[in-house]
This record gives sequence, C-alpha cells and structure tokens, in this order.
Amino acid sequence: MLGPPPQEGSVAVVVRVRPRSSCERERAARPVLHVVDQHILVFNPEEHSGPPSSVLPTHGPKHHSKDLKFVFDRVFGEGATQEEVFQQTTHALLDSVLNGYNCSVFAYGATGAGKTYTMLGSEESPGIMYLTMVELYKRIEARKEEKSCEVLVSYQEVYNEQIHDLLEPKGPLAIREDPEKGVVVQGLSFHQPASAEQLLEMLANGNRNRTQHPTDANSTSSRSHAIFQIYVKQQDCTGGLAGDLRVAKMSLIDLAGSERASVANTKGERLREGANINRSLLALINVINALAEAKSRKSHIPYRDSKLTRLLKDSIGGHCRTIMIAAVSPSVLAYEDTYNTLKYASRAKEIKVSLKSNVTSSDGHVSKYAITCEQLRAEVADLRAKLRVYEDAARESQNQALAPLAPSSFPEGLPR
Repeated sequence: MLGPPPQEGSVAVVVRVRPRSSCERERAARPVLHVVDQHILVFNPEEHSGPPSSVLPTHGPKHHSKDLKFVFDRVFGEGATQEEVFQQTTHALLDSVLNGYNCSVFAYGATGAGKTYTMLGSEESPGIMYLTMVELYKRIEARKEEKSCEVLVSYQEVYNEQIHDLLEPKGPLAIREDPEKGVVVQGLSFHQPASAEQLLEMLANGNRNRTQHPTDANSTSSRSHAIFQIYVKQQDCTGGLAGDLRVAKMSLIDLAGSERASVANTKGERLREGANINRSLLALINVINALAEAKSRKSHIPYRDSKLTRLLKDSIGGHCRTIMIAAVSPSVLAYEDTYNTLKYASRAKEIKVSLKSNVTSSDGHVSKYAITCEQLRAEVADLRAKLRVYEDAARESQNQALAPLAPSSFPEGLPR
C-alpha cells in the first residue's frame, strides 16, 4: 500500500545576490539591484543614476524599464552567509527526504554569479552540498533506534553533451529510461559511505575531477553541469508486521554558467564549450517554460532536447519537491545576465508539482494476512463439518451391519 495521496505544490525559487567583485569595485560600477526585503527585489532601481560610459560593458545593456519589481520565496542580499542560505532552503527539505519525498536543489545563473560557491563553497565556507550531508547524517544518527537506514550516492557531470562519472572517472556514459526506475545512466557508480566524513571526501574527490577552465568572466569557471544524488532507504526497526519502507532521492545540482562570448572572451575550444553550455541551458529554459504552461494547456515537455534535461526529468517538476537558487551579480557590468536570470527564475515559480511520498507500508500485507486467516478458518470449519457428517454416516453404516447379529434376531429353538 502506497503512502498518502499526492499534494499540490510549486517550485520554490530563491535569489542570492553575490557581493561585488574586486573588478566591479575598481570600476565603480553602479548596482542594478535593490533588495527591498526578504521577498522583494528591484531591478534597475530609479534612485540610481546612470553610470559613466567608461564602466558600461562594451556591448552596452539593453534599456529595460526602471524599477522592475520581482517577488520570490526568499531573497538573500550580498551579506548572506552560506549557513543562512542552507537553513532557509535545503535544511527543511531533509524532513521531506526522510519522509519519502524526492527533492532537488539546483543553482542557476550566469558565469561568475556565485552558483558553485553556493553549492560547493570552500574549505573555510562550505556550501549546500557539504552542509546537507552533515545534517543528513545527524538526523540518521538521531533516529537509528527507530529506523534502519542506508545511504547511496552518485556524482556525475554533463560536459559537451556527454555524461561522465566523477567518483570513478569514466565516460561517456549512455542514458536510458526504465519504466520502473525512471532515467538511468548505464555504468554510473554508486557508493555507500560509512560516515559523513567519508562521504564528504568522496564529494571533494569528485569536484577535483570536474571540468573547469578559466575565462575572462570567471577564472575558475565550471564548464560542466554537476549532479550529486543521494539515495536514502529507511525501514522501521520493528519486529511486527507494520513497518514502513521509505525510499527517496535528493539531487543537488550545480549548473554550468550561461555566458556570452563577448563577455567571457572565449575562443576555440572554450567557445565550443560555451555554445554547448548555452544550448543545454536553453533546453532547460524551454522545459521550465513548458512546465509553467502545462497546467493551463496541454504542453509537450521537451526533456529529450539535451542530456541535461533528460537527467533532470524527475528532478524538476513532476513528483519532486524542488528549490531553484538563482545566483545574480548586483553590478551593471552583468546587467543583461542578471535580468535574464531574474526573468527565468520568476517563470520557474509558475511550475506546479504533485508531491507523492515513496512510502510502502506493510499494513497492506497485514490486512492480506488477516483475510487469509479468515479464509483458512472458514475452510477448517467446513472440513470439520464435512468430517462430522462422514463420521456420522460411518457409524450409521456400522450399526446397520451389526443389526442382524443382535440376540433378539436369533430364531427360536437355537441355543443362545
């Protein structure tokens, strides 16, 4: 018997405004974002006068309207810490994972906007992936007397439309869809860490295997989409028959940054990389648009347009609780990138999901046992009744056979 019925919900969207870089401070680039409160920010605020032409990007920004207001589930200003972002986003998702719901968190934005810092962080300031693992193991340890728990992890990247295993470097790997398991990457390795420390070591090794190259927009630009997935299986520690089995998947996704060649100054191989990155992100945007429209009209969802969207088929929309973290720069130097990120983040808010818990309860088996027992009892009672009838008939037959031998039936004159 499956768990509770599906619950309707939406994709949660938060925006994180990164601090200004040293380059932006040196060029005295004016801000194009104003954080009003925890839910509202304004793009291209009226109160800031236009910057001198010397600090504008050479291509020049398009002139969007002034004071464009955006509303999100949460807005983090430049001073937000890694712990604060984690507590207000992913921390609450762990309750859902342990209750059997699939969940995903993905960071979206332009190159240099702070996505990888938010998801991976640094040794001094770890990001969401690290903090999630520490908290997950704390919760597993706290409930070990009640739940038997297994954790499996995988880590893969999509680079130039090819899938590579980051924990056991190999690839490219093929992708297929299984009617029962969903999207499956053939040959992807799965690992069962014994502790949070061991798992974090795996994560660090995987990050070192990830494809990175410097560009003018970002000296440590991630040139691939990284997908870290945690599979959690729980079974009630009980000797009875009513123990629940919960299986859930959590996906933590650090997307490669969208970029314009004129800003990143990419050439040759880097230019081809950037084209593939933008192509897969465009496919993701098309999926977001289609999902946002799916409730209003029958819309084809173009998951198969890229390897990235095929992998994320069950991680965005559907039955998955999803959080999108849109990373943006506050500077006019990233004017167009910031506007585009906010526009698509706002669009993602319209995606509706139908949340379904992956809980299998043995209560259904117990009810079957009870029905079987009742059937067996009825059969036993029926057999006993038939046996009594058979025994009565046998006794009656025996009595009839002995009747001629009774004393009263002997003829007169014969000795008795």
